[in-house]
Amino acid sequence: MKILFIHQNFPGQFKHLAPALVAGGHEVFATTMREKERRVVDGVTLIPYTNTRGSTPNIHPWATDFETQIIRAEACFHAALALRASGFAPDLIIAHHGWGESLFLKEVWPQARLAIYCEFFYRSEGADTNFDPEFPPKDAGEVCRLHLKNVNNLLHFEVADAGLSPTQWQASTFPSRFRSKITVVHDGIDTALLTPNPAARITLNGTLQLTRENEVITFVNRNLEPYRGYHIFMRALPDILRRRPNARVLLVGGDDVSYGARPAEGRKWRDIFAEEVRPHISAADWARVHFLGHIPYQHFVPLLQLSTVHVYLTYPFVLSWSLLEAMSVGCAIVASNTAPLREAIEHDKTGRMVDFFDVAGLADEVCALLADPAARLRLGQSARAFARLHYDLRSVCLPQQLAWVESLLKRRNP
Repeated sequence: MKILFIHQNFPGQFKHLAPALVAGGHEVFATTMREKERRVVDGVTLIPYTNTRGSTPNIHPWATDFETQIIRAEACFHAALALRASGFAPDLIIAHHGWGESLFLKEVWPQARLAIYCEFFYRSEGADTNFDPEFPPKDAGEVCRLHLKNVNNLLHFEVADAGLSPTQWQASTFPSRFRSKITVVHDGIDTALLTPNPAARITLNGTLQLTRENEVITFVNRNLEPYRGYHIFMRALPDILRRRPNARVLLVGGDDVSYGARPAEGRKWRDIFAEEVRPHISAADWARVHFLGHIPYQHFVPLLQLSTVHVYLTYPFVLSWSLLEAMSVGCAIVASNTAPLREAIEHDKTGRMVDFFDVAGLADEVCALLADPAARLRLGQSARAFARLHYDLRSVCLPQQLAWVESLLKRRNP
């Protein structure tokens, strides 16, 4: 069968699924904005496309997201027309529809089945919005803008035949009329690669070498921002550093914004909260806090492997791969008691949970685990066992994804 993936940053969530379908004998293609010329990678033929226009200056702010999605949908539509003119006709289209590209593809190939990656449905209550009272909406119209962010979702519901979501909670954010079409299968974690390693070591600044013998607290996000609890973690540091004089704190993440609003006046969230807590931390203690920025994956894995305690906090939002990767390597984890973490972390079994806003409670749990090697070993072993049982790429997630694809191919549209 011919299968077409749609993802502006392909492979994204389809990193393992697309090559596996190639190995299964299917012809696999993918449109992407990351490539300039057509080429084949891991058996997948990458088809580049580009936008033909930019956003309209001074457009109504509530319409900004939707216009961007339409621009990308138009570009992908014209790329699809060119493919159809060359004789290409997919049996199945699998799209991360969040950027809009797949919106008009049924107009080009009405016979193809369309499956969408259901990452998140925006809500004004019960999820990330209005969760953190420290950052309330800046105006009453924010709920209107949020409602319009779902226009792309709603339009896709009319044309999509099926959906795929990585967690039960993320799937539950979608309206019931489409929820019945969503299959829940996580993207998968390579637990054979992400294993405990007593010999793990990293070198900071070319001179400071850290191993499992050191007391290391890790905190990992794509970007250091409130959505992932960076402000809460930083506020717990003065107490943690004072109580644990040998601990080193490693923060991985950029200083941009992945989710939510940017701070005012061009500032960085990283700097804002570092400056807030700095007066409460001595110079000697501050020297034990290391901002590593973005690091290559080959350095990220040993960082998790030597972590003594790993902290993961998040608003009720999409679940980060990094949490499950930390579980897979056997980290002792302190996590926020927020959805969808409750699907992976059970308090005092696969980790410790604290209220997202409880700064003192976070410090207490981190310090308690730092002082208790037996508890860390027990929690880490349980976390790894859970990750292998529920999120292993080869034995659990990829087989389920492939079965989902095959079921769609058997139900082709007339």
